[in-house]
Amino acid sequence: MSEPQPQAGQRPVPTSAGEALEIGRGHFPAVWPDGEQPTLHVHEFDLGYLVYPVFPPRTDPTAYPRDPGGSHIVISKADGAVSALPNHPPEQAVELYRRHYLPGA
Repeated sequence: MSEPQPQAGQRPVPTSAGEALEIGRGHFPAVWPDGEQPTLHVHEFDLGYLVYPVFPPRTDPTAYPRDPGGSHIVISKADGAVSALPNHPPEQAVELYRRHYLPGA
């Protein structure tokens, strides 16, 4: 039996980190400007899934660190809403989401 598909105009609501990752991929470039594919991680918490890029360690210690720029996203477990957050460490991003974003609002 196949999974029910969202109707036109509806957002998919992820039920697992894997589903959140697939939704999240659509919010990040397929390839970074330097030609590398982004590595995305998912941090699950009670209200949603934080999806964010992780960059490999620098191989040249004299090179400037890569500027991650951009943002993280949270996909709400309540309604699938996608919220963009500043590029903070995961726990800080989750706390910011808790303070400023209300699922379904």
